[in-house]
Amino acid sequence: MSGQASMRAMVLEAVNQPLQQRQQAVPQPQGRQVLLRVRACGVCRTDLHIFEGDLREPKLPLVLGHEVVGEVVALGPQAQRFRVGQRVGVPWLGSTCGVCRYCRRGQENLCEQARFTGYTLDGGYAEYTLAHEDYCFALPEGYGDLEAAPLLCAGLIGYRAYRLAGEGVERLGLYGFGASAHLLAQVAVFQGKEVYAFTRPGDTAAQQLALRLGAVWAGGSDQLPPKTLDAALIFAPVGALVPQALRATTRGGVVVCAGIHMSEIPAFPYSLLWEERVVRSVANLTRQDGEAFLALAQAAGVRPEVMPFALEEANQALMALKEGRVHGAAVLRVSAG
Repeated sequence: MSGQASMRAMVLEAVNQPLQQRQQAVPQPQGRQVLLRVRACGVCRTDLHIFEGDLREPKLPLVLGHEVVGEVVALGPQAQRFRVGQRVGVPWLGSTCGVCRYCRRGQENLCEQARFTGYTLDGGYAEYTLAHEDYCFALPEGYGDLEAAPLLCAGLIGYRAYRLAGEGVERLGLYGFGASAHLLAQVAVFQGKEVYAFTRPGDTAAQQLALRLGAVWAGGSDQLPPKTLDAALIFAPVGALVPQALRATTRGGVVVCAGIHMSEIPAFPYSLLWEERVVRSVANLTRQDGEAFLALAQAAGVRPEVMPFALEEANQALMALKEGRVHGAAVLRVSAG
């Protein structure tokens, strides 16, 4: 077992209230759960949406965090997939029912009974956490704990959005050049695509990061790119970017809304959608997405840009994310590997 009776956790007790540092009992694994000593946990924009009440059904009190890198320290009675001492990653998707119509047809990301790490299950803003062994990932070699954390949501949901943009994409636009976009840019460049990066107007630091990672152009989200796009992925939670992205896409282009929450999409003329353009959303992820992306990230040599915070600085990390002061990904350093 962990050998420790209590742990530090940053707890959301009410929405729009600062996380509170609490001492809690170390949970004990049941069934096929594994107990993890958390090494690092990414700070995702979804965490901010939960914190601010945009996502309305969190369990409270709640330990946020669904980009969890941890070391297995104990196994439930039926757990056998991982060994004690192994490093694993825990993503947003925490469990599914396996029997609903979505699970049966390979769409477990839409499961009617799904549970989610750091939302309906306690997550990684703590020294220890529990996870079901079937919903954890073995992590690729070559990534430190802080680097590996953003792969587990920023990378995974970004990859799903990228995949759903379809085949034959040569020119790819990325709106909101944060944690997801800076990872997907590296994958797209590795695969020979032209990447066009759109940031908050005037955010020259993010634009320079995009160019350094191989984008052929970077500018404000209020600008049109020098060439029309085959597809655009929108990571910023700004509904007004949907018609703007449609303006930037060519005939048959695809606009993918990759966030779990977005402000209202304004009315726009049908002419922006005509010529077989498509607007679609992405919800959650599948475990198959995760396995595929982690292998691809390693093959492509994807290197996350990380801004580290201590566990007790979780509130500061959330505010830095909200205010656009994070270039790359914010990650909590919880314990040494």
